[in-house]
Amino acid sequence: MDRIEHAIAEAARCGLDLRLSDQGLTLEGDGMLLRADFRDMEPRLAPGRLSRELLVRAAKVKKAEGTLLAVDATAGLGEDSLLLAAAGFQVKMFERNPVIAALLEDALRRGAENPRLADAIARMELCAQDSISALAEGDLAPDVVYLDPMFPARQKSAAVKKKFQLLHHLENPCDDAEELLRSALAAHPRKAVIKRPPKGPHLAGVKPSYSLSGKAVRYDVIALP
Repeated sequence: MDRIEHAIAEAARCGLDLRLSDQGLTLEGDGMLLRADFRDMEPRLAPGRLSRELLVRAAKVKKAEGTLLAVDATAGLGEDSLLLAAAGFQVKMFERNPVIAALLEDALRRGAENPRLADAIARMELCAQDSISALAEGDLAPDVVYLDPMFPARQKSAAVKKKFQLLHHLENPCDDAEELLRSALAAHPRKAVIKRPPKGPHLAGVKPSYSLSGKAVRYDVIALP
């Protein structure tokens, strides 16, 4: 069974349909459609705006020479990875869920054909596997590890976009927070950047070195020596 067939079977097990059309790979269920597509991100990649993105500011580090490596340990649909890649990082993305990984792989394929996205996408590499074991192996040597555990599902909450409710059928939000953070820190990055709800608790109860907050999201930064 190839990767797409495996993803289709996994989606069906969760009561969802995964379909491939001329527009791309689409997840369907509960009257909603979800297709990973980077075109909506284009305005945010403009140089003046990109430098103001909270994630880019939180992940910023200086390096004497060579390319900075960011590991997105919970890649999801890859939008945050695209911001980091557009900011100059080489980004290694890990996504353990086969359905989400298939959606992201399809978005990368289509995005690579877009001249406004191609340069950034060329710096993005998808690994369809769990990041915890990969980080624990110690071979990655990242400058930054980025964690975006899905926000806890909340009824009637505007914090979770309706279309992303489909993802909650596939993965439990942050069901291994302590192990995820522990593996990220064990990789000895210069920074671990953690995406949280604005008033949400610190991941695994670990207090960050500092935080950058916006209206819809907060980035906790753990700076390592």
